[in-house]
Amino acid sequence: MFEVHAGDTYHLRRHRARSVVLTDQELVEVRAAQRTFEGAYIRTALSQFSFALVVLKIFTSEFYSIGALFAIYGAGVLFTSLLRRQQGNKQFFSAVGEDGLHRKKFRTSGNVVVVLTALSVAAYACLLGLTLKLGS
Repeated sequence: MFEVHAGDTYHLRRHRARSVVLTDQELVEVRAAQRTFEGAYIRTALSQFSFALVVLKIFTSEFYSIGALFAIYGAGVLFTSLLRRQQGNKQFFSAVGEDGLHRKKFRTSGNVVVVLTALSVAAYACLLGLTLKLGS
């Protein structure tokens, strides 16, 4: 019936996530993580969208499927960046477990790497198939 807000369950130095005031050192760390992870994923997605646009505008209609593939790949990378951002926003907080103990919520980006690897392998397999189809 009543849903618990995430800002009430995550804590940093015994403050709720909604009302926490970060120190200068913690702010630097948060900003560095955002620049590194979020920026890299957004730049990659934008480059994929740009390349898809170049393929769709410059080449003939037989290359449209390749341009569409790069656009879909860019959308997948963008979705993955949203997933990474959601996880990154929680990495500095701790949550109260059912036993009442505070547990750190830090997670590595291993699952995001697996998603990106699977997405990239699928995109390159499709690209190889589409390239071979062009030759015949």
